Amino acid sequence: MSTRISQQSVYRLCPRLAKHLTALGDVAPDSTVDRSIIHLVNLRVSQINHCCFCQHMHSQEARDDGEHQVRLDVLPAWREAPCFSTQERAALAWAEALTLVSQQAVSDNDYQNALAAFGEQGLIDLTAIIVQINSWNRVSVGFQFAPDISI
Repeated sequence: MSTRISQQSVYRLCPRLAKHLTALGDVAPDSTVDRSIIHLVNLRVSQINHCCFCQHMHSQEARDDGEHQVRLDVLPAWREAPCFSTQERAALAWAEALTLVSQQAVSDNDYQNALAAFGEQGLIDLTAIIVQINSWNRVSVGFQFAPDISI
């Protein structure tokens, strides 16, 4: 593995990257997209994109906000797990569809379910969050950012 530009250097040399990506994920306090859903979406997208740095960070943030470890454990199999709400399922399906858009078109069913679960503003908020985490994943994976994991 070759040495890549460090995380500190990326943000020092391009401060607008963190500023604008952070702003992209900001949602209004009254948004239909709550923090729990944001955590699940961020973690699931990071799993799909194989982003170790973001998986580590978002799973810890989710736990810090009260998410149950058992739900994080089964997140990759959310379709089979009975512990996710209809709204969470709609968000996860929408997140997967947008993340994998190069492999398969976004289905009308995924769109309709997400729209019904979140409304127009909420679906736009959710989409911005998905765009944000996909972008963070690409930065982190591309520059091989590594989390501080102590066992």
